[in-house]
Amino acid sequence: MAVNALPDLNVLPAEALRALILAQHEQLLSREREIEHLKLLLVKLHRMQFGRKSEKLQRQIEQLELRLEELESSRSEKEPTPPEPTSLRASAIPTAVKPTRRALPDHLPRQTRTHVPQETVCPQCRGELRKLGEDVSEMLEYVPASFVVIRHVRTKLSCTKCDCIVQAEAPSRPIERGLAGPGLLAHVLVSKYCDHQPLYRQSEMYARQGVELERSTMADWVGGSSRLLEPLVEALHRYVIAAGKLHADDTPVPVLAPGQGKTKTGRLWTYVRDDRPAGDGAAPAVWFTYSPDRKGEHPAQHLRRIQSAL
Repeated sequence: MAVNALPDLNVLPAEALRALILAQHEQLLSREREIEHLKLLLVKLHRMQFGRKSEKLQRQIEQLELRLEELESSRSEKEPTPPEPTSLRASAIPTAVKPTRRALPDHLPRQTRTHVPQETVCPQCRGELRKLGEDVSEMLEYVPASFVVIRHVRTKLSCTKCDCIVQAEAPSRPIERGLAGPGLLAHVLVSKYCDHQPLYRQSEMYARQGVELERSTMADWVGGSSRLLEPLVEALHRYVIAAGKLHADDTPVPVLAPGQGKTKTGRLWTYVRDDRPAGDGAAPAVWFTYSPDRKGEHPAQHLRRIQSAL
């Protein structure tokens, strides 16, 4: 996804900086208002649906659910760590209300992975180490067709001669302090973008297995995963346009039109590097990007690096 670069704030005039802050603040307020409006509208439509079945009403609900999860994913991607308010004016900025994290279900099988410190003696005084305790944390992982909870147990060892305590470092997580393991994140993304399963439908599917995952929580996962994949997408982009010859095409795709209850036509641009028929030994690759219309400025922007190299 394209991200507009910020201007150099060190050289930006005070008035321009103030205008930028106000514009960002207004954008945040507008997005939060739209999220709250969509939630209220969904509640109303679900009440209208009770007692009667309407395909048109069901499609309307599904479109609103999709728009809501896209807004929540975008919010998580652009605001990974909300800043602490430094004044009453700053504290007026709305912050998203996160759902209370539920305890992982007891019925899920557990796999315990113990992480023992590499030290066999005290690193400070070379004294003997003894077990002091352990820290236990849990991560929800996904194994095809089943959930599993992986327990990371980090043993604590204390020195018998001094107060030194050693412990293995906590395993890294794909999303900081996130509950989902890499397999579960991959499954959610593939289900959403490849299998066309919106997050609210995935939430219903997981609930049938006794695992309650809020749609907003998974939307945060989608946004966090997008941030993780940005370097890979950028590297793929550089590799593809570095070729001496490119194959390009665009495909129309239906996209939800916010607030209109219908779809509009966007464009999915495809750039392919594959010169194997000419004897090139470089690996083939394809880079995708999206634009809301078919204006020529979009491919010009996509290929600006090639133009500058000519």
